[in-house]
Amino acid sequence: MAEPLSPCVELTRLRTAAPLVHNITNFVAMNVMANVQLAIGASPAMIHAREEAAEFASIASALTVNIGTLSPEWLAAMHDAAAAATAAGRSWVLDPVAAGATGFRRRAAAELLALSPTVIRGNASEVIALAASAGISAAPEMSGKGVDASDPVAAAEKAADALARSSGAVVAVTGVEDYVTDGSRRARIANGHALMPRVTALGCALTGVVGAFLGAGSPAFDGTITALAYYGLAGEQAAQHAGGPGSFLPAFLDALAAIGPEELERGARIQTTD
Repeated sequence: MAEPLSPCVELTRLRTAAPLVHNITNFVAMNVMANVQLAIGASPAMIHAREEAAEFASIASALTVNIGTLSPEWLAAMHDAAAAATAAGRSWVLDPVAAGATGFRRRAAAELLALSPTVIRGNASEVIALAASAGISAAPEMSGKGVDASDPVAAAEKAADALARSSGAVVAVTGVEDYVTDGSRRARIANGHALMPRVTALGCALTGVVGAFLGAGSPAFDGTITALAYYGLAGEQAAQHAGGPGSFLPAFLDALAAIGPEELERGARIQTTD
């Protein structure tokens, strides 16, 4: 029988390991994502040149791939890095930003999905689009616009379950209440604050936090759930000191750094089901 989920154990593991995380992310998110990973106790690396992406992915603790500012050159580097990470036994996280917006993005997301990510993290519209690109009949018609989700998390749950079963990945659908599934186990995480989606790149940076937990050795399901609860709890605490989106970000970084394992254990609002 698997050990019960303990956010305290997983955050302690992360802080002890201080994992090196290789992030191929978008131009908008790089600075925020690096600062978020530093605040949680990880070591970020933003490397996207094809000439070194595979080599670095094989030595990093984990890889995250975000298709936000996609180009053919970056997509080739993503392919190389994902293949190298898998060959080296490293976990990697796919963030299919605006996966349904254009034909290029749909093809890119489907190609990356075929490289067997450990975790897929996206909003409801992105997960629905990715499931549809994989030919999953449970995927409803998505109504997202660009990187924004017009679909509620609940609309993506069946597609997420089917996507997890077909891909072997843990799938996290993030929104007002997050949903995480490995196809058989499911969890809902109620932590978070309304200011979080009003600060650009915080969703992308969350993918980096998931990657850090995996790089520290957390099991994919437990590490993903813990990352989402930790991130949301930090948002709740930051909102108590912020006057709006501009002052929220520095308060959020401070909260990520200050939250300890026991505090996370007390504050995480996680409901798991089989």
